[in-house]
Amino acid sequence: MSNATARAYPNIALVKYWGKRDETLMLPAAGSLSLTLDAFATTTTVELLDGASEDVFSLNGVAQSGDSLARVTKFLSLVRELAGSAQHAAVTSINEAPTGAGLASSASGFAALAVAAAAAYGLDLDRAALSRLARRGSGSAARSLVDGISVWHAGDGDETSFAEPVTAPEMSMIIVTVDARQKAISSRTAMRRTALTSPFYPAWVESTEQTLAAMLEACRDQDFSRIGRITEMHALRMHALIQSADPPIRYLLPTSVAIFDAVVALREAGIEAYSTADAGPNVAVISRPEDAQAVADALEQYGTVRIVGAGAGATLIPNPIDPSLEATA
Repeated sequence: MSNATARAYPNIALVKYWGKRDETLMLPAAGSLSLTLDAFATTTTVELLDGASEDVFSLNGVAQSGDSLARVTKFLSLVRELAGSAQHAAVTSINEAPTGAGLASSASGFAALAVAAAAAYGLDLDRAALSRLARRGSGSAARSLVDGISVWHAGDGDETSFAEPVTAPEMSMIIVTVDARQKAISSRTAMRRTALTSPFYPAWVESTEQTLAAMLEACRDQDFSRIGRITEMHALRMHALIQSADPPIRYLLPTSVAIFDAVVALREAGIEAYSTADAGPNVAVISRPEDAQAVADALEQYGTVRIVGAGAGATLIPNPIDPSLEATA
């Protein structure tokens, strides 16, 4: 087909991905596990252009240039290589989450782009292959190809580093948006600095594999309490690691830390909930579905609160983006 549209949702890691062992293939230093959300979607249309000499990219109605366009062009070049095509494309995306604010917008963005571009260029890829393709754009995008809870295998090369589903107990996630602005230091830059300068980085890689094994066991046992304890512990470890880089990087704000403390207080009061945060100031809290509203009510003083659940992996949708939506997104 000459055009295709896909929708993908961000994922929030419960066992964190932080650092690569191969930046060309985007292979992670350790495996990870996440929850794909049912909110903050990215919807992307890829349309092949006859006679064009370059790709064009529009995000939320704004024509992109510089690094943003370069990342999309680099990804499309990979798709063209796989498809044996030299045809350039127009990419139109609507992103419902704040871009670059630690709410995994790059995960949903490249997952949607992978599915739409593969279809537009005529590639017939299964779910694992699409996960591997999305990984080449943004590592965590590999997980947004999967419904609900997924494990992203570190693998021993390109063929074995992909995400697949994991059975786990039902849970809700309460997103507290503390600051929706784009962060000053991208995750990609911060990962590289941490790996190169933190004396604790080798221990992080080793311990993350151990943590992932424990988390997979907790999921198999349907043990929400253990899942929650592991989730909160690993988030705090990741942020401690990031702060140990030279020069240090600090994503969490005082309000972010106050939310972690408030969630501890909720547990002490008998409402079981656990905090996590990706590379940004915004906090995500997991709870059992029946406790989600109580958690949200307790945290609304700290920022904009939204209750979300498990969402679907990236998929093609039948209707292209309505251009009238771009100006209002």
